[in-house]
Amino acid sequence: MEGHKHKDHRKHKQHDHTAHIQDFKIRFIVSIILTVPVLLLSEMIQRWFGFSITIPFQKWVLLILSSVIYFYGGYPFLKGFLQEIKKKQPGMMTLIGTAISVAFFYSAFTVFAGFGKEFFWELATLIDVMLIGHYIEAKSVLGASRALEELVKIMPTTAHLIKDSQVVEVPVSKLKKGDIVLVKPGEKIPSDGLVIEGESYVNESLLTGESKPVLKKKGSKVIGGSINEQGVLKVKIEKTGEETYLSQVIKLVKQAQESRSKTQDLANKAAAFLFYVAVIVGTITYLFWFFNGSPDFALERAVTVLVIACPHALGLAVPLVVALSTAITAKNGILIRDRRAFEQAKDLTAVIFDKTGTLTEGKFGVTDVVSLIDQNELLKMAASVEQNSEHIIAKAILNYAKEKGINPEKVENYRTIPGKGAYATFKGKELYVGSPNLLKELGINLKDERIQKLQKEGKTVVFVVIDGKLSGAFALSDRIKKESFEAVKQLKSMGIKVFMLTGDSEEVAKSVSRELGIDDYFAQVLPHEKAEKVEFLKKQGYKMAMVGDGINDAPALVTADVGIAIGAGTDVAIESADIILVKSNPADVPKVIRLSKVTYSKMVQNLWWAAGYNIVAIPLAAGILYNYGIVVQPAVGALLMSISTVIVALNSQTLRRIRSV
Repeated sequence: MEGHKHKDHRKHKQHDHTAHIQDFKIRFIVSIILTVPVLLLSEMIQRWFGFSITIPFQKWVLLILSSVIYFYGGYPFLKGFLQEIKKKQPGMMTLIGTAISVAFFYSAFTVFAGFGKEFFWELATLIDVMLIGHYIEAKSVLGASRALEELVKIMPTTAHLIKDSQVVEVPVSKLKKGDIVLVKPGEKIPSDGLVIEGESYVNESLLTGESKPVLKKKGSKVIGGSINEQGVLKVKIEKTGEETYLSQVIKLVKQAQESRSKTQDLANKAAAFLFYVAVIVGTITYLFWFFNGSPDFALERAVTVLVIACPHALGLAVPLVVALSTAITAKNGILIRDRRAFEQAKDLTAVIFDKTGTLTEGKFGVTDVVSLIDQNELLKMAASVEQNSEHIIAKAILNYAKEKGINPEKVENYRTIPGKGAYATFKGKELYVGSPNLLKELGINLKDERIQKLQKEGKTVVFVVIDGKLSGAFALSDRIKKESFEAVKQLKSMGIKVFMLTGDSEEVAKSVSRELGIDDYFAQVLPHEKAEKVEFLKKQGYKMAMVGDGINDAPALVTADVGIAIGAGTDVAIESADIILVKSNPADVPKVIRLSKVTYSKMVQNLWWAAGYNIVAIPLAAGILYNYGIVVQPAVGALLMSISTVIVALNSQTLRRIRSV
């Protein structure tokens, strides 16, 4: 059912956009066709180009043609004008509506009165230019929202359901939690689930931004819409419909596109300000030229002022950037829930990371090896003993050996020594692997400074004894993610202070902090105290971002100026975070800050392109250089305004060049 909803929504949305674009296109075509005779019959055009055409009832024909252009071509602007006036929120439509109405009704008056200069050709060309400007904008907005449509499109429509040992093809919308599906090589995974059989590399790049295919085997989670590249997988469906990762992404992207932006508020205020400036300057201009004995010229100048000042592009400056930047960040595995927080990221002066699961992997692993014999030999012997144990430490050593390409071999006489370790014989040698208590039992004194240093750092140290001699040791702790080093380095290069929060001991916190080059840390912090530490740093004047796993870090995420959830995996609907990092990569934090800066910069550029030209254009439109022979015609005013609109649209599109930051 949910799959149908997505498809219906997509079709409905596409239909709305397409109909909107088609409407402007048809109105523009009709208006431009009618504009040709209006131009040919206009005295001003005939005088400029040195030709003469006269027909019976020429002025009345011009009035009829212009009436169709005004009411049909100008309808979207007149409708918008009325809506803005009703809401008492004057803006771009008010300006356009006022300009074309003044031009039309004054021109109609000249026909009935039999005197005065008509503005039919200016009215017609003004509406034409406005319509083509709107058409280009509508296409730009459609292009910007297409990334979201693409996300919806990547979902497969059918799935291979395993039912009573038979494989049945069913619509994805019919899948339920607990269903088992077969995914063949090259096919898309139909919905979020768990691999219960098979092994394969899965391409998740369109969903999470992870460029390399990810190895999936029994017990691995998979995301609906990702592509199975090699082997055959059997997947148990865990989420359907609105619960799926992709649905949550779409929901968050929509939420971000709809969430208000501080810059958007600024744009709306600027639009209202420009309207009042246009009305005041237009009125002063009209009165000045009217009392200087030029009523026709006075109206022409007033109309031109209203047209030039139109903040049409201003209405597009921010929404286009919002739509594009949200799509770009989503493709990079960065989901924005709150636009205001994302905009604030550019001003951050400090970032505080939770340690476990954020800077570290959140699981026990080997961090250091001290070897008194050949390291590969040490690893092989330790792994060979530990393969017989289910203990977390044994598994960590075994995994580390496998990472190094060393496979364990069969041992004999294996036995556990409760609370101390394990014993076995291997190729005639006696092996012990265990804790400091084991060393005491064997009467071995520890003198190696390297091992003592690791113990002081709060790490768990496991010793290997071969034929009664200490042969090496493994230090284990929660391993630091490789990306954490890059994250801290980049943040510090940006002049941002880096802090760390952890519930671990002082020794562990100090060790991790020193290794990463973190500025300061807070150790032995209970979950409910994390928000207090964030508040403490804010009071010191820092503009703070909190980076955590979004579960026990929720209060701290809310307290920070910007809350960034990491370690979200496929559970992206974290209510307490402003920004969610899908890839669980701390190096995406500096990326968020750089994207925020680029996005804000693009918005400001757009606002200047949209409204800045008015500083020069409005005085010219008012006729300030009339005595020097410089006069801006209403149609030229409309053209300038529309050029600024096109520049804003094109300038926004340059955001697409951002692949990675």
